[in-house]
Amino acid sequence: MSLTVDDNTKPTVDEKAHPGGRNESPPSAEQTENVKAEARNIYDIHERPPDKLNVVFENPLAGIPREQLLEDVESFCKRYNLEDHLDDFKKGALVSQNPAAAQDLTELTDEEKRILLREHTHKWDQPFALYWLVVMCSLAAAVQGMDETVNNGAQAIYLKQLGITTRFTGQEQDNITGLVVGAPYLACAILGCWLTEPLNRLFARRGTIFISCFVAAVASVWEGVANSWVNLFIARFVLGLGIGSKSSTVPVYAAECAPAPIRGALVMMWQMWTAFGIMLGNIMGVAFMGLSDDLSWRLMLGSTVVLPVIVCAQVYFCPESPRWLIQHNKVDKAFRAFRTLRRSDLQAARDLYYAYVNVQLEREINKGKNFFTMFMELFTIPRNARATLASWIVMFMQQFCGVNVIAYYSTTIFTSSGYSTQAALLASMGTGILNWLFALPAVFTIDTFGRRNLLLTTFPFLAITLFWTGFSFWIEPWNETSRKRVAMVTTGMYLFEVFYSPGEGPVPFTYSAEAFPLHVREVGMSWATATTWCFNFILSFTWPSLQRAFKPQGAFGWYAGWCIVGWFLVLLFVPETKALTLEELDQVFSVSTWKHASYQIKNAVWHFRVWVLRQKLEPLPKFYEGAEKLMES
Repeated sequence: MSLTVDDNTKPTVDEKAHPGGRNESPPSAEQTENVKAEARNIYDIHERPPDKLNVVFENPLAGIPREQLLEDVESFCKRYNLEDHLDDFKKGALVSQNPAAAQDLTELTDEEKRILLREHTHKWDQPFALYWLVVMCSLAAAVQGMDETVNNGAQAIYLKQLGITTRFTGQEQDNITGLVVGAPYLACAILGCWLTEPLNRLFARRGTIFISCFVAAVASVWEGVANSWVNLFIARFVLGLGIGSKSSTVPVYAAECAPAPIRGALVMMWQMWTAFGIMLGNIMGVAFMGLSDDLSWRLMLGSTVVLPVIVCAQVYFCPESPRWLIQHNKVDKAFRAFRTLRRSDLQAARDLYYAYVNVQLEREINKGKNFFTMFMELFTIPRNARATLASWIVMFMQQFCGVNVIAYYSTTIFTSSGYSTQAALLASMGTGILNWLFALPAVFTIDTFGRRNLLLTTFPFLAITLFWTGFSFWIEPWNETSRKRVAMVTTGMYLFEVFYSPGEGPVPFTYSAEAFPLHVREVGMSWATATTWCFNFILSFTWPSLQRAFKPQGAFGWYAGWCIVGWFLVLLFVPETKALTLEELDQVFSVSTWKHASYQIKNAVWHFRVWVLRQKLEPLPKFYEGAEKLMES
């Protein structure tokens, strides 16, 4: 979506492609007016003085004289041997320049107008190639989820089988357990994530995904045959090298291929299917628990080899990222990729030319820069620094909300609350199932309710459920109330998963994949994922010692406190990004941090006075004035 505002012009919108190709009647006058009205009203932004906190969204094609725009398109098509599609590119450029007036363009046929209309009314009607790509990305996410949680059940067995519980003191056991559990995330933070940029530069998005899944498959077999805790630690460290680059690349790949109206839903599938993999990992713990101890934990860890092999076989049947191809001057291939990912050549040409113009602008900004320079720009350029801060907050809080305490240690937590080992494995499977089931609604809410609102709504409940879980350990376990303790701990942990899954579960990777401008996106995503993996390691390594020192009550209370801190961090420093195209998010992060934080404090106080103190107050002027899309399928 692109919005331009001046004294005499309404905002205009560029919504990415949707279906067409069916024999339907041309759009009626009423349908046409509805679409035009929707385009004008998605954001009702008015020019205001700075103290009114206005944000103006700019379309790089807006303001270019019509003749000049068409000449630019002709030159573009000649340069990249796309003259056979010159007519489509001219029409696409005109539509991108002023989408609200697309139905009035005399250059468009009735069929083309119907195609553009249909993309507003049937946004989930997409080509098979796009959904094939989504399946591949989803399986890649499930690989990660399984890698994270199969160790949950296995550690209850291999700690004894590898002699960790018999050969070492209590503190040494805690340190070794933390190292083995956290090894992949240590590798992600210090090396895996930072391999993303060179791997993507050399092998593109698909090649990076293939390499990372191949490494994951090899490491999975290695885990299953490990004969000492040191060997297991090394195998899991190697596993992290694949996790790091995969977790940085897959969300960006999905974001670059998806149309804007469903981009958030498709990108958040990374977390939803990571949750599915987490559930599979817990199920593997139950599936093999009846076997001998020496075999069961090896099969649990080795079972993760299956999914990465499938992804390796599937990935090269997907198109390469069009935006990556544009960045590397393979524009003709980018057009072929867009044609497989969109319903019509008009939509493919429109999206390609619009993306190309943005890439050219960013290329000028990025001329002569290397990886270190681009990394420093994450902190020295105000627009990038705000995206870096916001991404850091959501990634940091994904870990310090405490979710992976449950993902990695739920079996031992359930055991300490009074469960047997087998019952604890079954209860852990329940956390995985809930984690996945309650991630499903986020497919619809992330692009309607919004990323920021999901976080602000769920953080208070995360704090409450963690306090609940921790305080439940004060119930005496070895008398008639022991069942109450088990029930209370289980309820608290299950409710935590219910509130985590639609909020801090899917939002961080979706948010980080779209927050950075294209020319530093790979570096920015590396920073964001390194953040989450660094704190993931800190959490997984320190939990055994934290629980020993603070007891479960204090350990869970520690992360409950961070959920409260996280709510304030999101309120002040994380702007909303829903329903905006990747290129135009630049303008969202151009608003000063002080203006954003000041307004959000005023807004929070206003809501407290209205809803808690029941005062009647005039509404505040909106920071981002907008209306929800009027036409939903």
